[in-house]
Amino acid sequence: MADRGVDLSELPKEIREQLAELDLELSEGDITQKGYEKKRAKLLAPYIPQTAGVEPSLQTDQRNQGPSAGPQPTAAPRHHRSRAGGARDDRYRSDIHTEAVQAALAKHKEQKMALPMPTKRRSTLAQSPIDPCTPPDTSSASEDEGSLRRRAALTAALSQGLQTSDCWINHSLQGSSTSSSASSTLSHGEGRSQGAALADVLAHTRLESGNVPPDVTSSSSAQERTPRFDLPPPAAVRGMTRGQSRASIMDTADGVPVSSRVSTKIQQLLNTLKRPKRPPLKEFFVDDFEEIVEVPQPDPNQPKPEGRQIIPVKGEPLGVVSNWPPALQAALQRWGTTQAKSLALTALDVTGKPLYTLSYGKLWSRAVKLAYTLLNKLGTKNEQVLKPGDRVALVYPNSDPGMFLVAFYGCLLAEVLPVPIEVPLSRKDTGGQQIGFLLGSCGVSLALTSEVCLKGLPKTPNGEIVQFKGWPRLKWVVTDSKYLTKPSKDWQPHIPTANTDPAYIEYKATKEGSVMGVAVSKLAMLTHCQALTQACNYTEGETLVNVLDFKKDMGLWHGVLTSVMNRIHTVSVPYAVMKACPMSWVQRVHMHKARVALVKCRDLHWAMMAHRDQRDASLASLRMLIVADGANPWSVSSCDAFLNVFQTQGLKPEVICPCASSPEALTVAIRRPGIPGAPLPARAILSMGGLSYGVIRVNTEDKNSALTVQDVGHVMPGALMCIVKPDGPPQLCKTDEIGEICVNSRAGGTLYYGLPGVTKNTFEVIPVNSNGAPIGEIPFVRSGLLGFVGPGSLVFVVGRIEGLLMVSGRRHNADDLVATALAVEPVKTVYRGRIVVFSVTVFYDERIVVVAEQRPDASEEDSFQWMSRVLQAIDSIHQVGLYCLALVPANTLPKTPLGGLHVSETKQHFLEGTLHPCNILMCPHSCVTNLPKPRQKQPVGVGPASIMLGNLVAGKRVAQAAGRDLGLIEDQDLVRKLCIWPTFMHQYLSEALQWRAHTDPDHILFVLLNAKGAAIATATCIQLHKRAEKIAAALTEKGSINTGDNVVLLYPPGLDLIASFYGCLYAGCIPVTVRPPHPQNLAATLPTVRMIIDVSKAACILTTQTLMKMLRSKEAAAAVNTKTWPTIIDTDDLPRRRPPQVYKPPTAEMMAYLDFSVSTTGMLTGVKISHAAVSALCRSIKLQCELYSSRQIAICLDPYCGLGFVLWCLCSVYSGHQSILIPPLELEGNLALWLSTLSQYRVRDTFCSYSVMEMCTKGLGNQTEALKARGVNLSCVRSCVVVAEERPRLVLTQSFSKLFKDLGLSPRAVSTSFGSRVNLAICLQGTTGPDPSTVYVDMKSLRHDRVRLVERGAPQSLPLTESGKILPGVRVIIVNPETRGPLGDSHLGEVWVNSPHSASGYYTIYGDDSLQADHFNTRLSFGDTHTLWARTGYLGFVKRTELLDASGDRHDALFVVGSLDETLELRGLRYHPIDIETSVSRTHRSIAESAVFTWTNLLVVVVELCGSEQEALDLVPLVTDVVLDEHHLIVGVVVVVDPGVIPINSRGEKQRMHLRDSFLADQLDPIYVAYNM
Repeated sequence: MADRGVDLSELPKEIREQLAELDLELSEGDITQKGYEKKRAKLLAPYIPQTAGVEPSLQTDQRNQGPSAGPQPTAAPRHHRSRAGGARDDRYRSDIHTEAVQAALAKHKEQKMALPMPTKRRSTLAQSPIDPCTPPDTSSASEDEGSLRRRAALTAALSQGLQTSDCWINHSLQGSSTSSSASSTLSHGEGRSQGAALADVLAHTRLESGNVPPDVTSSSSAQERTPRFDLPPPAAVRGMTRGQSRASIMDTADGVPVSSRVSTKIQQLLNTLKRPKRPPLKEFFVDDFEEIVEVPQPDPNQPKPEGRQIIPVKGEPLGVVSNWPPALQAALQRWGTTQAKSLALTALDVTGKPLYTLSYGKLWSRAVKLAYTLLNKLGTKNEQVLKPGDRVALVYPNSDPGMFLVAFYGCLLAEVLPVPIEVPLSRKDTGGQQIGFLLGSCGVSLALTSEVCLKGLPKTPNGEIVQFKGWPRLKWVVTDSKYLTKPSKDWQPHIPTANTDPAYIEYKATKEGSVMGVAVSKLAMLTHCQALTQACNYTEGETLVNVLDFKKDMGLWHGVLTSVMNRIHTVSVPYAVMKACPMSWVQRVHMHKARVALVKCRDLHWAMMAHRDQRDASLASLRMLIVADGANPWSVSSCDAFLNVFQTQGLKPEVICPCASSPEALTVAIRRPGIPGAPLPARAILSMGGLSYGVIRVNTEDKNSALTVQDVGHVMPGALMCIVKPDGPPQLCKTDEIGEICVNSRAGGTLYYGLPGVTKNTFEVIPVNSNGAPIGEIPFVRSGLLGFVGPGSLVFVVGRIEGLLMVSGRRHNADDLVATALAVEPVKTVYRGRIVVFSVTVFYDERIVVVAEQRPDASEEDSFQWMSRVLQAIDSIHQVGLYCLALVPANTLPKTPLGGLHVSETKQHFLEGTLHPCNILMCPHSCVTNLPKPRQKQPVGVGPASIMLGNLVAGKRVAQAAGRDLGLIEDQDLVRKLCIWPTFMHQYLSEALQWRAHTDPDHILFVLLNAKGAAIATATCIQLHKRAEKIAAALTEKGSINTGDNVVLLYPPGLDLIASFYGCLYAGCIPVTVRPPHPQNLAATLPTVRMIIDVSKAACILTTQTLMKMLRSKEAAAAVNTKTWPTIIDTDDLPRRRPPQVYKPPTAEMMAYLDFSVSTTGMLTGVKISHAAVSALCRSIKLQCELYSSRQIAICLDPYCGLGFVLWCLCSVYSGHQSILIPPLELEGNLALWLSTLSQYRVRDTFCSYSVMEMCTKGLGNQTEALKARGVNLSCVRSCVVVAEERPRLVLTQSFSKLFKDLGLSPRAVSTSFGSRVNLAICLQGTTGPDPSTVYVDMKSLRHDRVRLVERGAPQSLPLTESGKILPGVRVIIVNPETRGPLGDSHLGEVWVNSPHSASGYYTIYGDDSLQADHFNTRLSFGDTHTLWARTGYLGFVKRTELLDASGDRHDALFVVGSLDETLELRGLRYHPIDIETSVSRTHRSIAESAVFTWTNLLVVVVELCGSEQEALDLVPLVTDVVLDEHHLIVGVVVVVDPGVIPINSRGEKQRMHLRDSFLADQLDPIYVAYNM
């Protein structure tokens, strides 16, 4: 800054005034930082010396200045500031500190952080001016550039994008390459030159003009997930190995141009993360089996205490004064009877004018009346409601000290215990529930209040006072004089000599927000008053001005208790007056010639601001200005600044008396009024680094991280003080060590009322020496204050236990962090007095969170800039990283009754996700330093065979399992009896259909239902056969198809699809079933259809008339090239011709049909299924499910690929059972269709998909009673199988079973199946065999590819259920995907399968043979090296269970964990996305769905928000916390989107790779994107 070489105190007065005005303008936000610096430089230019170095003496001088030395202009602005009440709380203001922070930030300037700004949707932005020219360079853009693009016309946006993308690319590259020294290296650690990076980007830019992946997000309505589409990206028909495809996708960002805004931001984020950090603490290490979280090793260079052990410090003896009363009530009686006219209290109205006065006579007589009424007049004549020793709540507003005084002394005279509390304003007051807990633990059933206050309390509609949340039932008593009874002449209150019985209870809130009552005995109350009288030198008849809350703490002790003992006149200035007229207390001192004033730093500041209006008020009468929060380390600057301003008005330096107090120890220390002219006490300038280790070191090296502390005087008279370690046993500290101040005195609290357990640790502490031996018998009370005893037995306080944040073994004080944040200029973004700092426990350590209220006029960019500067300042000065910095809208933080901020409630809101920030910055990467070390995969030294041998020696089986044998020859008699067609005769389904049409023509094979549950079509054996013949004839005539040509079947789910399939078989063609495009969304769904047609080289398309028109429509032409469709045959109107003969393949190994499907990773793959495989698969399913002609099964599945197609089209023709077909789309019109069909047809076996089960669970969950009334009964269902290619969704199947248990559904009925691309059906539960078993595995081991079974409910346990019984004829083995050796059953590996119904291979345009052999015909590297296996691409394990299978052997269960392609390799461990997503979805009720993926080693979490948009930012910390705690991973980016944005395919599986591509191409229109630093 310009004034580095200028001594401000030397400048002329008018220049100093102008500078002060300028500072004021800046702090109020009336001038920009740039303008401020310009004007300031101009003002100072003439005074800057030629050498602009900082004089070292200047800084030390300024620190050690006595308050009298030279005014500090910035602290004493000349202008009256317009204030919102409590907004400008400058408690923490310190010019020295501000200067230090600016210097620390200047250091950071050199390597300026290019933090990526979060992205916000326009609707959630604060209204800020739009700058349409801003390119998406995130260091400057406060604008959601995506929204601008959307608003502009599409063509304009495109052309603009083309013109400007180059310069943005260059710009982002230069920015990222210079922003940090390490940013040019990629996260993989390969060095990359800038030229190479640029070439990369240009390569990606070229890709951009190619075809873009079909848009998966723009479904017909944003709210509904259906209709669902299977969408591969255009380049996804890949022929590379699994390993290759993952790697190449990662490197190329899948063809998404890196110039997209998202990519630029992520690149920026990576750059910030790669900047070398401070050396982290010694990391935890990972044992092979389990992580061991150990305490970080201490830094060898940390300062250690070197002094001798402290000796307890004695206060002066408590003098005995002859006329001191035997009890406090006796003092009131004395003044009330002998000095009745003398004033006890003056109360002010809201304008600051006297409202009423109360004399000692009035106070005495009213208190006596109240005591009499309480003891005798509350109940009926016979029953007494209150007995001496009962507890009574005092509920009086701050503006009514008189009523409170009467009530308090009335209770003392009646010998009941007053419990003063705040007035409840609503049923859900901040912290109200905890006050209820206090009242409950104190057994309070009666509340005293005034008539005015009672009228203001919230009422129920019938006029009763509402039952406050968590409060016991209270009886309310009004204490206004007119309701009190005058006692009879002979009644006198009983005033015993003070003893150890409790006199009153004062409440205190803990750090966690719970409220406890500290009981003070009658003796302690009296002794405390005597000690204060002696320490403050009170004399009779003085006047005291009290600005504090008179219900508790210093306000109560001085203004209510000690004042009455000494017949002092108290002038009470309520909080409301201070807000309206901050100078009112100064005026009262001036008017009443008050000798003592009782204030907080806040009141000093407010008076300074308003002081320009009141130049004439004199403070010369004051002999003592007690600063109640003098224990706050930052009070020193307030006191100095106040003195500078008011010294000219008679304020003497020696009258300022800071003091320290706590609810438990009452007054701990107070500075005695000094002798005029005596030197003022010295200041301690401490090193913050030393303080963080609990050691006192005078700050010498780094002036920026110094803390200047003033003393709080000496120990109280009659007390003994020692300092003990704040944690662990109460060991005495050394002289140069910071510890908790403990006091032994008769004038302290005695216990936490009703909580004996907690009392012992606080009120009965016996300090021990370094050997652990107690130093005596005397019990001390812990004060909750941290400090030390300095030279001359002066007490210094550096913080409170409540504000202590223990991060990585170092202590930080919340107040210090607040002060640093507020010293970051300009503070035009947030309100000064509205900042909260607390810590939350995340991943075994405390993490610091800062929450501030943002000004309504602050722009996004200013806020973000300020937040990033605060991060740097705190990191630089305190050497600690912030975990989270959140800004909330003005006036939304929970407040205490007197306008302060409620820290514990704010923390609660933060943890529950109800804080609703408008800006948030998370920095987990920089502050979480205790993560386990990334696992280094060890090169396998021993060969796979040795491992196998080792397993065998250790008694571990090789993990393999098999279904029962698939016997071929059946009993001939059974064949004739049951009319089963002989398997050994027919190897082809076409023959089977002909045989059925001949032997049992009228047997109904298929029934198709509509949304109403009515059968709209049926097909008998003969009908199906004849229809198939017609289609075969049409193919040969119209389509001129040759044998072996591929034919696409494009039909909605129904009978046409089945008939066309058999028609193709009859004609010798290869059918390819394809899901028809969605009429409302051709642009997104037609490209997939086109792609399958192109890839399969189809010679012809069979479809309906409606779909044929759609394929040739204008809308279709906009999406794809419609001129090059192959021949389209409409099968609605066919000639009645038969083919000359039905084709019979020469061998069963020939291809029967092609099965195309899009995997969840976005790969489109077609597999070849031979006739032999079809026959074997149908036979296997028939045996497993016991299917015969007399059976009915209901199918509610999509019939286009996998097992769904097999069940829909093939099984009935093979086994002869009747299939009831329910298209899943029909459920949208009638959710109960599937369940009512099961009930109506008494179906025993049914098959469905997860999406169908989810629709029923979500949509019918609350309608079970209505379904029951309609007669729906599911007791007939013995097996309900979910058809899927994924890990069984245990939560969904269990909730489905529980929900419909009332309809008779057996919990054993629901099970799952498992298939993959290489083998469509590996497991299927079937009707016989043991129930599916569930196991709990340890997630930590699973990440290491190990399987360790744990008990249910164990921490980090994951429930997995068996994927169904292995089908007959199927063998599976678990194999290490890298070494290809078989694994033991305690390992997780790839599931390999050997079965007669495996697919024959991939059908791709590339015809890549290596991939073919690798996936379909692969061998083990050792062991059984002859068998050919197919690789499923899924990870799983086999466990031998206690159950027996049909053959009487123990049953081997296969557990599928997840797809190998989907797993995330992070920190050397293997994660399954579903596990992270499950954790994320649990964190907040507004998360509808979530998905995770990685991009350049960053974990990206996308969450769908189903609540209001203001909850979007609440999710960021919650998601980050849960992933860190449960999975030990740091989330890089959190994206909050609308419901329905995460793409889901027809099987109900998330398509994470599509989501990733859409995110990188900036197509998600997110509500908010947070880049975690």
